[in-house]
Amino acid sequence: MKILVLEDNARLANLIVEALEQKKYHVTLFDDGKKALKAIDNGFDCFILDINVPGMNGISLLKEIRTMDEHTPAIIISANIELDTIQDAYHKGCDEYLKKPFYMYELELKIEKLCKPKMSILKLPQGFSYTLDVETLLDAKGEEVKLAKKEILLLNLFAKNLGKNISFERIEQYVWEGELTTTENIRALIKRLRKKLPDETIENQGGIGYRLHYVP
Repeated sequence: MKILVLEDNARLANLIVEALEQKKYHVTLFDDGKKALKAIDNGFDCFILDINVPGMNGISLLKEIRTMDEHTPAIIISANIELDTIQDAYHKGCDEYLKKPFYMYELELKIEKLCKPKMSILKLPQGFSYTLDVETLLDAKGEEVKLAKKEILLLNLFAKNLGKNISFERIEQYVWEGELTTTENIRALIKRLRKKLPDETIENQGGIGYRLHYVP
């Protein structure tokens, strides 16, 4: 799961990143709202936003996020406990408002509740399975198949969009995290992942994208 964190307190930011990476989440940290704004379309599964940060405050950033993305969960973290601010955050589209100081366990619970995929184990053809919680691919014998970071991100993207065609552009945004890449690089990644999966698990959709075959 990919999480964007906006927090300008270096100590707290490092604690959040360390805790979430221990959960095997992929965390991108920003300390400036304007810098975070440039990355919000990179396919994140969860937004964690402080309010009082340089460049653009977290509530203003959330408003921009909601113009493009109405559904990805957003958690506001702030020492501001004024009722008007809390109401404004919910009005702009936050799903949870966590008041500082907080226990890291509280944040982890809210992320698990709001952001984690509902299906923890994805069944694939020929007895293969992918466990989203720990990002582990198992073959028909129950043995782990080693995956590189981009292969994990690609499988996560497929798991979030079961039955849907995933375009080259969407793969670029999610797997390459906003960095430009080429169609050849995407096809090379698909080829590498196909070698680790049963035949025809990943189907080419007429040269415009790919779809994952799974067992309902």
